[in-house]
Amino acid sequence: MHTMTQLVLKNLSHTYVTKQAATTAIENINVTLHEGEFLSILGPSGCGKTTLLSIISGLLTPTSGDVLLNGKNVKENNAHIGYMLQQDYLFPWLTIFENITVGLSIMGKLTPETKQLALNLLEQMGLGEKKLHYPSQLSGGMRQRVALVRMLVTQPSLMLLDEPFSALDYQTKLKLENLVFKTLKLEQKTALLVTHDIGEAIAMSDTVVLLSARPGRIHQIFPVPRELKALLPFEARQHPVYTELFQIIWKELEQIEALE
Repeated sequence: MHTMTQLVLKNLSHTYVTKQAATTAIENINVTLHEGEFLSILGPSGCGKTTLLSIISGLLTPTSGDVLLNGKNVKENNAHIGYMLQQDYLFPWLTIFENITVGLSIMGKLTPETKQLALNLLEQMGLGEKKLHYPSQLSGGMRQRVALVRMLVTQPSLMLLDEPFSALDYQTKLKLENLVFKTLKLEQKTALLVTHDIGEAIAMSDTVVLLSARPGRIHQIFPVPRELKALLPFEARQHPVYTELFQIIWKELEQIEALE
């Protein structure tokens, strides 16, 4: 059962209003993300990346504009969206196996088949023998792999990744980038990554959207060249084209930050 996933952000703007002031976080964002595509949103801090994620996930209603998932408003769609966040948010009192199946339990989808799928995914991540361990017994990188399994096992149509590697050491981060990239490609998942790491955005994505500082508007869209998209993130980082694109985006980001 493979449903087509297409995400369309149409003229999205959002203004936070307090008694003192109105602050526009994002303004007039238009993006289309096709099925199986990996898109990164990059920008200076305070450019509204988190606001954008909250709107896409349906947690926040934009001041104006629409989020359409497969042609339907995300709020009415009942679409299942998966998350991978900076913290792994595993429940410390549950075993790893209980943690990865908690979403299935809540959704009433815990069957012998889905349990087996969860175990298979855990094995693929090299964590099969940790299924009866508790989160405190695992390293940060392992816990993020568990968070990835927990997200995949519910078979979401869209995945939102909110700086999921930023708390990890560099070595672990690079390994995990490869693992997440391979897994999402294999499963043909549609994914959106929010990050402030240029290298990560280039290495992981098909397209990089650069936002300007407050309010976040689309400053520029960079398609990632075909020869990089074919490589695993770690290998992409070694490619001369990667270095060229990095320099271009770096200069643009510098200019945006200079305007603040």
